[in-house]
Amino acid sequence: MPDATPAFVQYVGAALFAIAVIHTFSTKFFERLAHHQPAHAGLWHLLGEVEVVFGFWAMVLMVFLFFAMGQHDALAYLDSRNFTEPLFVFAIMVVAGTRPILQVAGDVVNLLSRALPLPGALMFYPLVLIVVPLLGSFITEPAAMTLAALLLRERIFGAAVPLRLKYITLGVLFVNVSIGGTLTHFAAPPVLMVASTWQWDLGFMLTQFGWKAALAVGINALGATLLFRRVLARLQTHTAHAEQTVLRAPASVILVHLLFLVGVVVFAHHPPVFLSLLLFFLGFVTAYARYQDPPMLKEAMLVGFFLGGLVVLGGLQQWWLQPLLTRMDATAVFFGATALTAITDNAALTYLGSLVQGLSPEFKYALVAGAVSGGGLTVIANAPNPAGIALLRSQFDDGAVHPLGLLGAALLPTAVAMSCFWLL
Repeated sequence: MPDATPAFVQYVGAALFAIAVIHTFSTKFFERLAHHQPAHAGLWHLLGEVEVVFGFWAMVLMVFLFFAMGQHDALAYLDSRNFTEPLFVFAIMVVAGTRPILQVAGDVVNLLSRALPLPGALMFYPLVLIVVPLLGSFITEPAAMTLAALLLRERIFGAAVPLRLKYITLGVLFVNVSIGGTLTHFAAPPVLMVASTWQWDLGFMLTQFGWKAALAVGINALGATLLFRRVLARLQTHTAHAEQTVLRAPASVILVHLLFLVGVVVFAHHPPVFLSLLLFFLGFVTAYARYQDPPMLKEAMLVGFFLGGLVVLGGLQQWWLQPLLTRMDATAVFFGATALTAITDNAALTYLGSLVQGLSPEFKYALVAGAVSGGGLTVIANAPNPAGIALLRSQFDDGAVHPLGLLGAALLPTAVAMSCFWLL
């Protein structure tokens, strides 16, 4: 049916997007199917992988477009999508997830934690949830998410801790990474989408967003620490003895890793450059394999696949999202953007706002503040979230993070972020 109307294509795109969102909340159902129907367990396990969801429904959309619009128009739509962000997240996860980078991050956190020699993980835990998300303002949010998730997996989640602690930690981590990247104008995707158009520079971000974000990050991390202080006080970071037997990377190898990390971050908007750097980096990793763990290629590819699917499906949502946003005043858009972020990427929301002319400064602030505040509510709310899920889900029951559990755990940290951005 190559004569399908544009309106019909938009309706189908919106319906598939809604199905994909519902699917992200239903991954446990497919995991149960895999146990009850072993003959098709492989298929059900695949559909139970949250990173596969949007890529799968994006494939369905493209098959529909080929029949509805013809090959030429379908490929033209695909070519019009910008896949820089999925590719960058893939590259930064691989580089930031290596043992030498993790070794440096762990050493920095350990050094800071020795300033107050509290028992167990009482200093390590809040420092990871404060320092690393704020570091995302400089090394980008996906890199911060990767580092924080790996540190928590090795030092906290791998120990015998309550499931409730894991969910609340994940909620705090996602919210803190989402708002922690707002100290600068180049690290958080929702800010990056509007910074050039609205002429937001470093000074503007620090005075209007940065200090409020830092305050909210600290409140969330310290609140979670107080809530689980008894568990954390008894918890000895379980990799302490294992680290002594792991071959530590020398300073020269660490320096090369850091240079590659900086190079990928600096050229984050130029895929030919950062992908070339990634290939050289993988060659270096192979040459010095004794200082490395296996590269996180599978996890990074799945996250990139997820975000690529979100780009494809999200491209057909402008027809209803943009009018919805522009009908709101500043107060309504702040709360509306926070809520809408739960069902669509927050960078997509701010990008749509950047297309509208004549917006007031209050509206612009409210849109971005709401979008970053809601970035921890769901796996699709913020681009780095799938990376956190991919790295930490193995530590949860059945190897899956329940979306409602994440939503519930992120509500209070989200409220803290909203209060800091709106009331201060």
